[in-house]
Amino acid sequence: MNLALWIAAGLLALVALAGGLSKTFVPKEKLAALQGGGWTGDVGAGFVKSLGVLELLAAVGLILPALVDVAPVLVPVTAVCWVLLMVGAMVTHGRRGESKLVMLNLAYLALAAFIAWGRFGPESFIG
Repeated sequence: MNLALWIAAGLLALVALAGGLSKTFVPKEKLAALQGGGWTGDVGAGFVKSLGVLELLAAVGLILPALVDVAPVLVPVTAVCWVLLMVGAMVTHGRRGESKLVMLNLAYLALAAFIAWGRFGPESFIG
């Protein structure tokens, strides 16, 4: 179970890193032109960059605290935050009729929920 949780956290961290880098450093206009990026046209550039920074923090928070054994409780806390982020993403893509992206966000949500459950529960870093 511990290995599965590490793999899940690593995969989700890669997703968060990729999303965070693109939202933080790619201009909003270029993101809007990409498939699935149309939602950026409905919000300000600062909002997009803020989401990008949050995703970069999530990438770090899913791995680093447990890796260096400093505040490892941040791993499941980060996973819970990712669940909330994915709920928002699902609502946004759902309103735009992007059902494939809703399903992708649901998969990410399930991965984060698994990490949160596992790290708060049976494979906790605490104790």
